[in-house]
Amino acid sequence: MTDIVDQQTRSRMMSGIRGKDTKPELALRRALHARGFRFRLHSKTVHGRPDLVLPKYGAVVFVHGCFWHRHEGCRYTTTPSTRQAFWQAKFTANVARDAAVRGKLLNDGWRVATVWECALRKPDQIVASLDSLSAWLRSEKDDIEIGARDA
Repeated sequence: MTDIVDQQTRSRMMSGIRGKDTKPELALRRALHARGFRFRLHSKTVHGRPDLVLPKYGAVVFVHGCFWHRHEGCRYTTTPSTRQAFWQAKFTANVARDAAVRGKLLNDGWRVATVWECALRKPDQIVASLDSLSAWLRSEKDDIEIGARDA
């Protein structure tokens, strides 16, 4: 199927999709910093370049978009109706890469947290997510997943 917009317009639209410094990531970073947590951003020395690295706690945090990383059961996990084979292959590869990175980090001794974007949409959700993340950071658990599936 041909694109419904010209190449310049499509390029402008796609350039607006951020890979880092997204709104959910910035919201989480501000809230964590306000609570006294200090972290590194997108560290090249840690496998998978996590969004946040907290060396003091031996932890990494990924802020995943529900659409791109396929948050199971979330209403924001939609599939485009055109080019379904392309999108399915892309989503499958994303999920497989996420699982491989998570496994490698756990094997390397890191603790891994995944915070889904749906858990960071409203101020009260940010507070609840931050409470869960803070408690996890201070605990001994290896991993946690924070997300509001029915957001």
